[in-house]
Amino acid sequence: MPLNETPVLSVKNLVVRYGGGCPDCQNFLEKNRCPACGTVWAANDISFDVYPGEALGIVGESGSGKTTLMRSLHFDFLPDSGRAALRDYQDGQANIWAASAAERRMIKNTIIGIVYQNPALGLRMDYSAAANIAEKLIAAGDRNAARMTGRAAELLAAVEIMTSRMSEPPKNFSGGMQQRVQISKALANNPGLLLLDEVTTGLDLSVQAKVLDLIRKIKARYGISILLVSHDLAVIRMIADRTVVMLDGKIVESGLTDQILEDPRHAYTQRLVHSLI
Repeated sequence: MPLNETPVLSVKNLVVRYGGGCPDCQNFLEKNRCPACGTVWAANDISFDVYPGEALGIVGESGSGKTTLMRSLHFDFLPDSGRAALRDYQDGQANIWAASAAERRMIKNTIIGIVYQNPALGLRMDYSAAANIAEKLIAAGDRNAARMTGRAAELLAAVEIMTSRMSEPPKNFSGGMQQRVQISKALANNPGLLLLDEVTTGLDLSVQAKVLDLIRKIKARYGISILLVSHDLAVIRMIADRTVVMLDGKIVESGLTDQILEDPRHAYTQRLVHSLI
């Protein structure tokens, strides 16, 4: 990526730990846990950038820190230390983790969209598909019913759901369709960054392929930046321009996805790539 281009997201020195820590923590960790005090370092000095129009993949096994990273970016909790800046929030000069509660809600509603592994976390299953999108628009201040209906129809068509079904609730849809409704809801207010958290896990392989193909089309159509978290390197290979590999709360390797796949340097990454072949 061009060195003079402002990142859409810049994360510096993110630390999330469960426990108070002690003087031995950083020197004697067993994986990501301190045997002396029991503190778990879920994210340990994580730094990365996401640039305009790119998809950055974050891959790692369960417990590597991927979900902790994603949840901290969506304000499910505030980290112990670190800084994250968004280009579209105060010109990228402010730390979003220092923002007020009202500012954090604004960021979640207008600057960042998220698609969860479990659609029930991102959708109201008893509301119609259109109402789910309208809810996001209302949260950003829209009150024009006709405009919201039109936007819902536009977004559902973009994710290949027939407008004849926009009045149906997601509980009537298949898992793959529910994920597509989640994607349309996440795009409601034209966010600059889309967070995708294990979005294909649990789906049939044929459905996974359709969802991933849709994500590629959405990225090309809207020019949106994507942060994609997965334990599956095959998913990362299909979507990500660059890839970060996490293990035990730390980044152990990063680079262009093709380079990671063709010439992995870290032993853990080598095992991941070998399992893909």
